[in-house]
Amino acid sequence: MAIDNIWVFAQTTDGAASTGTLELLSKASALGGDVTAFVAGVAGDAAAAFADHGAAKIYETGDLAGALPGAAVSAAMKAVIDGGDAPQLIMFPQNYEGRDVMARLSVKLDRTVLTNSTDVMVDGDSVSVQTPIFGGAKIVTSTFTGEGPFLAAFRPKSFELAGGAGGAGEVVSAPVPDLGATGGASVTAVHVEETSGPKLDEAAVVVAGGRGLGESDKFEMIEQLAKQLKGAPGASRAIVDAGWVPYSYQVGQTGKVVKPTVYVAAGISGATQHMVGMKGSKNIIAINKDKEAPIFGVADLGIVGDVHKVLPQLMEALAARS
Repeated sequence: MAIDNIWVFAQTTDGAASTGTLELLSKASALGGDVTAFVAGVAGDAAAAFADHGAAKIYETGDLAGALPGAAVSAAMKAVIDGGDAPQLIMFPQNYEGRDVMARLSVKLDRTVLTNSTDVMVDGDSVSVQTPIFGGAKIVTSTFTGEGPFLAAFRPKSFELAGGAGGAGEVVSAPVPDLGATGGASVTAVHVEETSGPKLDEAAVVVAGGRGLGESDKFEMIEQLAKQLKGAPGASRAIVDAGWVPYSYQVGQTGKVVKPTVYVAAGISGATQHMVGMKGSKNIIAINKDKEAPIFGVADLGIVGDVHKVLPQLMEALAARS
C-alpha cells in the first residue's frame, strides 16, 4: 500500500489562495498520489491556484454563515471520510484555524496528531514528520502508527512553492452536517488589522528591530528603511512584549516565521526563539553594537555599530542611489 490520497486544509485571504496553502499543496503534490484541497467556505477564484499547485479535487463546504470554522469544517471532513473518500494523510497549516480544525477532527476520528512540523516523508504506507525542538537545535523524526488518516500540522515557510501543475481542478460540494449544540456558536465580529505594503511573512525584504533601538519612537527608523527597500517591518518579542509594536510584527518561535531574500536585524541580540523564526532567510544582515551578540553567528554580513548611527547612514545612501 502507498500513500495515494492526501488532503490539504486550504485557506483563502480576501478570496485568494493563501501562500501557506499553496506551500502545503506543493509539498503534497511532490509526495505523489492524488491531492485534494479542502476549503472552508467557497473556493471561488482560488480554485485555479489550488489546481495549479497540485489539487486535482477541491472540496468546498459552502458559505459557513457565521459558524465556527473549526466545528464546521471538521464535521464536513468527517462526513466525506465516512462517505468513502478517506485520505491517508491530511496536512494542516500551523495556525489558529488549522489547529482548531485538526484538533476537532482528531477527536471525531480518534486519531492522534503531530504538530509544529517542518517536513514530511513518505515511505510506502509509512508517514513521518520532522519537528524542531530546543529552539531548532535538534530535529526529531516521528512516525505515525496505526490506521490513517494521519493528521499533521506544518509551520509556515516549511516548503517551497512549486506551481505549474495546470488543470482546472474538480470542485465538489462537501456540505456541513447538522452541528447540534456546537452549531449554536457563531462568529459575530472579525477584527482585521490595517496594514500597508508587503505582508511580513511574504515579503522579499524584512527589516526587524529589537531592544537595541532603545525606545519605541526609534522604531520609526525600521519602518522607514523597510519602506525604502519595499519590504516589511518586523520586531523581536522583547519590543512586542514591551508594547512598542503590535504582535503581528513579531518574528520568532511564538510569532511569524519568515524566509525573505534579505533579512535585516537591527538592535536584535539573537535570542534562540527569535532566530527560529528567521534563520532560513537567504541573506541575513545584522547590526548590533555588541560584537558577541548571537545574531552574528547566523549573519551573512555583520555590522558592529550603533543602530542609531548605522541606519540613518544606510537610509541616506539608499536615498542618494534612488
